[in-house]
Order: sequence, then structure tokens, then C-alpha cells
Amino acid sequence: MKAVIKVGGKQYIVTEKETLLVDLLPEGTKELELDALLTIDDGKTIVGTPFVKDVKVKANVIEPLFKGKKIRVIRYKSKKRVHKENGHRQAYSRIEIAKIGN
Repeated sequence: MKAVIKVGGKQYIVTEKETLLVDLLPEGTKELELDALLTIDDGKTIVGTPFVKDVKVKANVIEPLFKGKKIRVIRYKSKKRVHKENGHRQAYSRIEIAKIGN
């Protein structure tokens, strides 16, 4: 069974026992109970309006703070002596989908 969930303004297609990176969750979050926007089960698709009734997706937080790769941000203007370089590392939370269903 697959489901489409929404976490932090982004949508993800998930299955049970799958791990994924989502935007940083509030501190102290151990478990999530999310509504399913769409479910796919043996070729049968159910689209929610806006959520599928009686279907919840339960997830456990494995790693509350995980930093992504560093991204280099460069501002450069030729012949103007303008050169500025910054770095950024996005913060994520790693979650595991425990159960899809009632």
C-alpha cells in the first residue's frame, strides 16, 4: 500500500518501513500522525477531498536533526571587485513510516 502525505508544505509518496528526509520538525517530536491525501492499494486509487477518510499514516522520528550537504552561494560581478561567498546547510529530520491504515 502506498500513500501521499503532506509534511512541511511538501508532498511525499510513501510506503511502510520507508525512511525519508523532511524539513526540520519542532523539537521534541517523537511520533507523527498524518492524514493521507491519496492512497494506492493493489491498483485501486482513492483520492481524498482533501483527505482520505479513515486512513492515517503513522511515522516515527529516527533522527530529529540531520544536516544536508553544504551548498556554496556565490555573488560575483565582473570588473567591479564584488565577490562574496556564503555557505548553507539545510536542516532535516529523518522519519520512518511505521503504518499506513486505520
